[in-house]
Amino acid sequence: MGNLLKVLTCTELDQGPNFFLDFESDSYLPPTLLFYDAQPTDGEREVWNQISAVLQDSESMLADLQAYKGAGQEIRDAIQNPNDIQLQEKAWNSVCPLVVRLKRFYEFSLRLEKALQSLLESLTCPPYTPTQHLEREQALAKEFAEILHFTLRFDELKMRNPAIQNDFSYYRRTISRNRINNMHLDIENEVNNEMANRMSLFYAEATPMLKTLSNATTHFVSENKTLPIENTTDCLSTMASVCKVMLETPEYRSRFTSEETLMFCMRVMVGVIILYDHVHPVGAFSKTSKIDLVQFIYYCSIVACFCSQMKGCIKVLKEQPPDTVEGLLNALRFTTKHLNDESTSKQIRAMLQ
Repeated sequence: MGNLLKVLTCTELDQGPNFFLDFESDSYLPPTLLFYDAQPTDGEREVWNQISAVLQDSESMLADLQAYKGAGQEIRDAIQNPNDIQLQEKAWNSVCPLVVRLKRFYEFSLRLEKALQSLLESLTCPPYTPTQHLEREQALAKEFAEILHFTLRFDELKMRNPAIQNDFSYYRRTISRNRINNMHLDIENEVNNEMANRMSLFYAEATPMLKTLSNATTHFVSENKTLPIENTTDCLSTMASVCKVMLETPEYRSRFTSEETLMFCMRVMVGVIILYDHVHPVGAFSKTSKIDLVQFIYYCSIVACFCSQMKGCIKVLKEQPPDTVEGLLNALRFTTKHLNDESTSKQIRAMLQ
């Protein structure tokens, strides 16, 4: 891949910076192969195998979520006809398999949480700096990026599907009513009251996967008190800076052959910004932050126009929510911690309104 992250502060192309994402190949590379030659070293392999075992299920999770249609009609029919036993059974039989599916999503978030903590341990431990870690452990950096890419995609789909919370609310109401009547349903063996409570908190979040990763990052910092917090925040800000330069520099941006490649970089950048905001004492929006939010938000406002001019990405557009940029901005609005702090400039708040 060359010397990655060699000149992060360089903005002049003739000075030859080498960046985190490899575009040496002229052929199209799917988003998950942007680090296509990043093979794990012996030192990385144990953690790499652990994360790969989680990531191999990520695409099936997204496909399952995208196909989620809900039981809205059946639930409405049952509510409007409370004495019709057949309609009650139809609604219940429609909701139960959906709840089992929602449980799988929730359990995957727990696996992702553990995966992120393992990655953070590897990418922040002494004696190397965060930049040195990202240069030395490119296979793990790739997996970090893929986790963030999946997380933003999942949350974008979830935010656009109100059926999820409607179905789960109906499930909980029905379970509670039956419990009052001393009735036990078979599904309670799989989704008991404790599990239902945890799932309810998870799905109540606008961006549940991002919230899970934010909590995991915060927990990692609080549990590793001997590790300087800068090891974690510098790792995150470095990844954000690399993505920002890739996006804002025409020479590098012109090498994107697919809108999805562009969105991959965008999602990774948004993800690390949000994690940074949760663990840094003053957050990502302060003037002392190492992340340039003003330039990033400005870029989001023009990226839709840029993408619309790209040929060959119609298929990708049909597979994605139509307003992916707005979804990323919503993630910043609703998942960050410090946006409404007094230290946040009025300009940034206005841009995110």
